[in-house]
Amino acid sequence: MAAPVKAPGRVEAPGRGRVGDSPPRPDGTLKVTGEFAYASDLWMSGMLWGATLRSPHPRARIRSVDVGAALATPGVHAVLTHEDVPGAKVFGLDLPDQPVLAVDEVRYQGEPVALVAADHPEIARRALDRIVVDYDVLEPVTDARAVVADPERYRVQENGGIVRHQPVRVGDVDRARAEADVVVTGEYEVGIQDQAFLGPEAGLAVPADDGGLDLYVSTQWIHRDVEQVAPCLALPAEKIRMTMAGVGGAFGGREDLSMQIHAGMLALRTGRPVKMSYNRRESFFGHVHRHPAWMRYEYGATKEGRLLYADVRIVLDGGAYTSSSMNVVGNAASLGVGPYEFPNIRIDGYGAYTNNPPCGAMRGFGAVQACFAYESMMDRLAAACGLTPVQIRHRNAVTQGSRLATGQIIDSPAPLAPMLERLEAMPLPPVADTSDLRNLPGGVAQTTHGEGVVRGIGYGVGIKNICFSEGFDDLSTARVRLEAIGGEPTVLVHTAAAEVGQGLVTLKAQIARTELGVDRVTIAPADNAVGNAGSSSASRQSYMTGGAVKAACEAVRAELLARATRRTGRSDLSVRHGVIVSRAAGEVATVAEILGADPIEETREFHHRPTTPLDPVTGQGSSHTQLALCVHRAVVDVDVELGLVKVVELAAVQDVGRIMNRQSLEGQIHGGTAQGLGLAVMEEIVVAGGAIRNPSFTDYLIPTILDMPPMRLDILEHPDPHAPYGLRGAGEPPTLSSTPAIVAALRDATGKALTRVPVRPEHLVG
Repeated sequence: MAAPVKAPGRVEAPGRGRVGDSPPRPDGTLKVTGEFAYASDLWMSGMLWGATLRSPHPRARIRSVDVGAALATPGVHAVLTHEDVPGAKVFGLDLPDQPVLAVDEVRYQGEPVALVAADHPEIARRALDRIVVDYDVLEPVTDARAVVADPERYRVQENGGIVRHQPVRVGDVDRARAEADVVVTGEYEVGIQDQAFLGPEAGLAVPADDGGLDLYVSTQWIHRDVEQVAPCLALPAEKIRMTMAGVGGAFGGREDLSMQIHAGMLALRTGRPVKMSYNRRESFFGHVHRHPAWMRYEYGATKEGRLLYADVRIVLDGGAYTSSSMNVVGNAASLGVGPYEFPNIRIDGYGAYTNNPPCGAMRGFGAVQACFAYESMMDRLAAACGLTPVQIRHRNAVTQGSRLATGQIIDSPAPLAPMLERLEAMPLPPVADTSDLRNLPGGVAQTTHGEGVVRGIGYGVGIKNICFSEGFDDLSTARVRLEAIGGEPTVLVHTAAAEVGQGLVTLKAQIARTELGVDRVTIAPADNAVGNAGSSSASRQSYMTGGAVKAACEAVRAELLARATRRTGRSDLSVRHGVIVSRAAGEVATVAEILGADPIEETREFHHRPTTPLDPVTGQGSSHTQLALCVHRAVVDVDVELGLVKVVELAAVQDVGRIMNRQSLEGQIHGGTAQGLGLAVMEEIVVAGGAIRNPSFTDYLIPTILDMPPMRLDILEHPDPHAPYGLRGAGEPPTLSSTPAIVAALRDATGKALTRVPVRPEHLVG
């Protein structure tokens, strides 16, 4: 069978960049010129096109499905329903509760019901229109708070209405309430945010001669995909060969399966390659989103602003199936009061099943929702105590040695107070030049020439866990091969880690050059021919796969130098730029000479230090691997008569432990900040009665270059002694703190309470 066209291949990582440098990305030029092969570019001779019939209803019983007319359509090769699933009929990221194809009930709008494979995508779409489904439409469950209040009455899943309830208990909140000089309360809401990756879900399934399957997909976790796909296709895992296809963004939305099982079913049924590629509208229904949240907070403090207690209730809406909601609840509860010291805490975090759009992983993963609430509360408390926003935060900031709400001791640098000082000391942007309308809210639409425009300043602080938590044995595997090719030492790095745009492919090469002193590095395609690398989520790949590549390189280097010692009789050896160097005698051999025709290959697993689950009653436990801090200051101009907003500047201070690649790091901080800006003022999936009202980029708005302001960055390096190179995951923290900073600035400009994001124009006027 012909090989796929534009399938991913090995990537030559150019340049001499080592850890701390910023070498050019090997995929950068290809992406800019449009030559990069994304999953939607996959093609194979003789392939069919797959398509999915999805439920138009958020909740309904299925009385019958008639596929006769669709199957009779010329050019159609297969029409499949749940009766055609070869193996297990359910799958799931953490809990197998999601049907491959709906059996007798649909639980959210867009749930897959049937599949078609045809010669052409338009034929497949026409065939979908000819499938007749008889639905008995039911009233959807859409209020997560009602589910938490009465989970038996509002039961969406067979295992109940609540995904998880995670309490956190410290001290005596009721006693502290009686002693507090100042008490403030607030109720906050976060809407549904979409990952809005630009490359929709796509992949190619190819039946193999051994009865297995070759899958080329855009995903975030190859091995977890295989673990879910194999039982449903009734195949042993070793007969599924999954290779990473080009990914056009992810942000958590590709951690769950999309078309993997469906394309595999169609390929196995037809015996031909099958490609599936969602359009933008289908993508909104085909992946999970950020959990919407309803939160009630009460804080008590002394008159000097010292925190005494927090009483918190967080309700997260996970949609119909579990996905990663259990972990999202754990994060929201454990980080529910942020990086501040409280002697008394009562938190109740809940995740509920509803018939709203499915929710799961998105950048920030439960901590984003809590951060908006706890930072809003810190501003409210500052006002009540007569302090500035920076003063209240500085006065209660954690540091190394502090205890989190869960009792976990922060055992690495946590310089929050100095970070706030540095942020406040940054110069403010000048007053807008009103002669240039681009500097004003509304821009060149000439809604204002400065009349009614008020400036506001706000601050936000976020703390985010890095890597997986709560006892999960997180690991990553790397295989490193060093050989002489054409007289030049060459390193091949092979992992299953997903490059989703974050720059991991560059970093792996930087680590290999640093550890092996060799300039020529090639990165093999990510696939499941090597051990698990875990998910490209939780800001974990630099830490975990970086640690695995470092360990494998160290093993290769040890063998290389052992060979060199046997050959030269010297033990004071190191390797630099392809040359073996003696401390006493200088250059003694080249790496190529030591290798000869005998390459060195080593595979290593890297595990982070152990964590523990949260206690189900008290919420106590050292549940997190690593913690990262970011602080933001936002400056906004608001037309208080029209509700139009211009974010003038964003400034950020972030501690990253060790700068591995400054250019890539700055891109992560800018990108995370942009998504936080989107959540603050524009991004929301609008849902009515469980149905999505705006499944398009026409109506779901995301920030563009015109919305993103200049940024000031101050990047600190306080190494984490437990992490490879001392690094801290950096991609998620700026997503947390940017949103509350922008909303705080809007409050400062308007005097409005602004308890919900995204903030709409109507919230700012009247």
